[in-house]
Amino acid sequence: MFSATIASPSSRARQFAGAYQQVGVQTMVHGASPHQLVTLLFDGFFAAVARGRGAMRAGDAASKGAALTQAVRIVDEGLKASLNLSAGGKLAADLSDLYAYVCLRLTQANLRNDEKALDECLGLMSPLRDAWNAIGESADARARN
Repeated sequence: MFSATIASPSSRARQFAGAYQQVGVQTMVHGASPHQLVTLLFDGFFAAVARGRGAMRAGDAASKGAALTQAVRIVDEGLKASLNLSAGGKLAADLSDLYAYVCLRLTQANLRNDEKALDECLGLMSPLRDAWNAIGESADARARN
């Protein structure tokens, strides 16, 4: 008996959308300034947590795990790894500790299906993203003048 697996139109659309998004992200990263790269990391973090929450609510453990693992990696391998602890002093050390805590809480949220832990992580990261964006707006304004 011959059996073939054919992707449904919706899964093909998701596949194409994913490929398109990947190309878009690569293009943005290639031409981004260091400030813009950190902005992309923050945006990716918030998007990954949102996907994780959606998957958590849908009962999709695999997608939830993948999304929250991506959020952890963004924080740990992106934001935390980019800190200069020797030059950044107490601020860099405090951010490093905060990022470690956020990674811990994301992992706990994943294991326990804990949306409150996700809310806590978003609450901790939102002021950082807002401050980072304000720095960028200020730098852009200075560059125009």
